[in-house]
Amino acid sequence: MNLLLAEDDIRLGELIVHMMSVKTGGRIDWVMTGEEAYDYAMAAAYDVVLLDWMMPEGDGATVCRRLRQAGYAGAILMLTARDTLQDRVAGLDAGADDYLIKPFEIDELLARVRALTRRNFAPLVEETVQLGAMRLNRSSHEVQLGDHRIALTPREFQIVDLLAVNRGRVLTRELILDRIWGYDSDVSLKVIDATVKLARKKLELAGQKGLIQSVRGVGYRIHA
Repeated sequence: MNLLLAEDDIRLGELIVHMMSVKTGGRIDWVMTGEEAYDYAMAAAYDVVLLDWMMPEGDGATVCRRLRQAGYAGAILMLTARDTLQDRVAGLDAGADDYLIKPFEIDELLARVRALTRRNFAPLVEETVQLGAMRLNRSSHEVQLGDHRIALTPREFQIVDLLAVNRGRVLTRELILDRIWGYDSDVSLKVIDATVKLARKKLELAGQKGLIQSVRGVGYRIHA
C-alpha cells in the first residue's frame, strides 16, 4: 500500500506514519504543507491521500479541490476536527471520497483506507511513456529512440521516468530524492545532480538535446 499523509501536527504525523507502516507493511510519505501535498500527489501514484484540513500553505479542502481540478483521480480521505454537517459537506464537495473526524483510532483509519483501496480509484499506470520520438518502457526500464536503445542505469531511468510523467512541471531535487531513494536515505542532493547530468549526457548523445531542463535553485523538468 502506497499512502501520502499531509499533516502538520508532528506528534500525530509520527504516530500515523509508524502505525500505518506497521499495519500495512507499505510505504507512507509524510508532508506538512498544502503545497507539498499537491506536488507529491501529482508526482506519484498513491493508493490513498490522507489530507488534514488545517495546514499551512493551503488547507486540505483547497488542496483537494486543486487536485480534482487538475484531473487527479486517486482516493482522498480528509482528516479534520471539524465535525459539523456543513463542514463534512464542504469537504466532500471539495472532492474528498471520505471524511474522518479527529480524534480517531488508527484501526478505524486503516479500515477507511482499506475500503477506499477496494474501490480502485487510481487508473493503471501506463506501461510506456512517449516523448516525441522517444519511448520509455516502464516494465523493461528501456528507453528507445527509433531503433536505438539508450542504456540508462536503473536510477537514471527512474529519474527520467519521474520527470516524463510530470512533463512540464518543475520537480524539486528534494522531491526527486524522496521518490527515487526514499525519505530516510542518506544520499545527498549532489547525487541527484550527478545522476541527472549522466542521464542528460546519454540522452543528448542519442539526439535528445535539451530534453531535461535545469531550474536554478529548484530542480528539474522535462519540457512538455
